[in-house]
Amino acid sequence: MLILVRHGESTGNAAGLLLGRIDSPLTERGLGQARSLAATVAGATRLVSSPLARARDTADALGTGLPVEIDDRWIEVDYGEFDGQPLGSVPAEVWARWRSDPTFTPPGGESLAAAGLRVRAACDELFADPDGPARGDGVVVVVSHVSPIKAAACWSLGMGDEGAWRLYLANASVTRITWGPGGPVLAGFNHTPWSDPD
Repeated sequence: MLILVRHGESTGNAAGLLLGRIDSPLTERGLGQARSLAATVAGATRLVSSPLARARDTADALGTGLPVEIDDRWIEVDYGEFDGQPLGSVPAEVWARWRSDPTFTPPGGESLAAAGLRVRAACDELFADPDGPARGDGVVVVVSHVSPIKAAACWSLGMGDEGAWRLYLANASVTRITWGPGGPVLAGFNHTPWSDPD
């Protein structure tokens, strides 16, 4: 099984910022959210994280005892000149372009399609691994961000990157992907300790 964990609340999230590659530390609430996921990821055999501190700190707070492997493919989308800006200050026409065109690239940033390519490659690699989530008891936990986790969910559903706009993902949420006879299966999406007590 592949368990995708969105990092806990960061200071940028709490301030309502569009948060891409800017490093924004976890709030105390975010650290608590991350710790609350320990039981959810118990039994993990591998722990992978985005290189950003909010993801690495969440990975550490899970308490798996596993070494944290950094994989740059799980980093958040680069929002370019809009990174770190209040959500409400992004012009309406920019949101419209993003929602209508997965190849739209903000100035100095990255498109959802480009992010989708790297995430899909990471998913393919994980599920091809003989000791990975498609075989035996392999449970891989990946700590990442909104856009990469949505891209992985779209990959599992055989959808294009435009599907990301139809998904909502909370801080410190858990998404599960398994492997079925025909390929990946989305087994759970956007579960939190508060809505998914298991």
